[in-house]
Amino acid sequence: MKTNVSNFITVPSISIKTKKLRVCAYARVSTDKDDQANSYESQVRYFTEYIKQHSDWIFAGIYADEGISGTNTKKRHEFNRMIVDAENGLIDLILTKEVSRFARNTVDTLSITRSLKKKGIYVIFVNDNINTADGDGELRLSIMATIAQDESRKTSERVKWGQKRQMEKGVVFGRDMLGYKVEGGKLYLNEKEAEIVKLIFHKFTNEGKGTHVIARELREAGISPMRVKEWSNTVILRVLRNEKYVGDLCQKKTYTPDYLSHDKKYNRGAEEKVYIKDHHPEIAIIDRDLWDRTQAELERRSPSPEQKAKHSNRYWCSGKLICGECGGHFTSRTQHLKNGTIYKAWRCWESSKHGLPKLDPYGNNVGCVGRSIGDRTLRYLTAYAINMISVNRDSIVAQLTQIIKEVLAETPQAPSKEKIEKQIENLQKKKMHIIDLAAEGLISKTDLKEQNALYTAQIDELTVKLADAESAAVVSNGQAKQLEQYIKRIKELTHVEDDNEQILHNALKKAIVYNDGYVDMYLNIIPFCVRIWYKTSGKMDYFKVEVTNTEIINSDVQF
Repeated sequence: MKTNVSNFITVPSISIKTKKLRVCAYARVSTDKDDQANSYESQVRYFTEYIKQHSDWIFAGIYADEGISGTNTKKRHEFNRMIVDAENGLIDLILTKEVSRFARNTVDTLSITRSLKKKGIYVIFVNDNINTADGDGELRLSIMATIAQDESRKTSERVKWGQKRQMEKGVVFGRDMLGYKVEGGKLYLNEKEAEIVKLIFHKFTNEGKGTHVIARELREAGISPMRVKEWSNTVILRVLRNEKYVGDLCQKKTYTPDYLSHDKKYNRGAEEKVYIKDHHPEIAIIDRDLWDRTQAELERRSPSPEQKAKHSNRYWCSGKLICGECGGHFTSRTQHLKNGTIYKAWRCWESSKHGLPKLDPYGNNVGCVGRSIGDRTLRYLTAYAINMISVNRDSIVAQLTQIIKEVLAETPQAPSKEKIEKQIENLQKKKMHIIDLAAEGLISKTDLKEQNALYTAQIDELTVKLADAESAAVVSNGQAKQLEQYIKRIKELTHVEDDNEQILHNALKKAIVYNDGYVDMYLNIIPFCVRIWYKTSGKMDYFKVEVTNTEIINSDVQF
């Protein structure tokens, strides 16, 4: 969903080129060898022939990403290289087969094509018959991009549902860890590494040593950790809290709230975890008694909830500011000015610690170009976003209400549970009957095997049909209830002053700060992001924030 609340629409001028156009093609190709239609060679041949059909075009190459999701452009290196080349004047026209191969993220698709269009560079989606140079190109593109994005959402829901069913059966997801190897959904013991795990538990629980001390002793002993350069207290704590070492299995510790960005978050109650006790007791590294004593000791040494809250909520927006350049968090910086006033600002932690981007002595990329933002500016923008929603509440509530109707209308009706259970029961009786017939010699073993396989397949199909429909209904009803909660919050909105830090703290979910003057405001009262472009002027004694453009983008609720 995208609602532009700005009163300004910029229409870029279109220059007519008399020279031959440099035309490239973008393809997101399959890594499956059997998928010949989407293979690199096939698409190179297709686009080369397509371009040669036009006498006023020059082939400028093909950019292809293999086996990478189209829902986010961050990790699509060839795609990003193509955009850079286009912006540097090396490309005049981009061809791609269809919208779903370009990007399944509606916001990415529209913002990128708009940006290119301003520079006189257009995109043709061959199969969808869309040319961004056409007057109705953007409208048609937005419709197709929305459809493609919804297909990605449905696929994501099906995959997540299937994975959870596998987890409930005890199938292990994830990668190797200290002491265990994960292969084919099963855990296999690494006896050499298991001794390190035992040593860590012994030092912490039996010897009473701290995690920093244990990390130092392991480094001094020349023992190497997995996937990290060196031992730290965080790595030690991760080992001490890993239930797999006592033979249990807990999965869905992280989850992906946004199928577009694929960013993972720690699961702190947002989704139900899958916990299986005594999942692999035969290869448990730690006995239950030592495990219980370790968890009790961890609890005893951890800070109280009051101490944690005091630290995490020191400022009204602590932990809620994200750098739009590197994805890191912002930290508070306070400066005492000569006139006696205090100037508080927020700055990217990576930039504050390392300065501009560079390589550290270990060859890692550190540093960031992210700029700072004044606390006063941030409070003003947060209050501005809240008040903007309040002013437009009737329109927004009407749109959300319509979305609820559409979500519920698209929800498939779950078939009668009793009816399907009766069908399964009848098939089970048929299976027993053919076994009796085989025992009496009335049918052959071959016939028995074939009939049994047929009934089993039918039972499996009915079971999946019922589970799929019930899952779809649960997802859709959950989305509708979530939207109803947002509507309730919006109706309760009142005007907010920028000095009321408690209200601002409660309303702000997160803010992403970019270098170009944009801030994306994610509020707890709405299911979408408010993007604000601003600039400041004046000093401490005369301060002004000018908001020049506002958009509503990036729906948080999937529908």
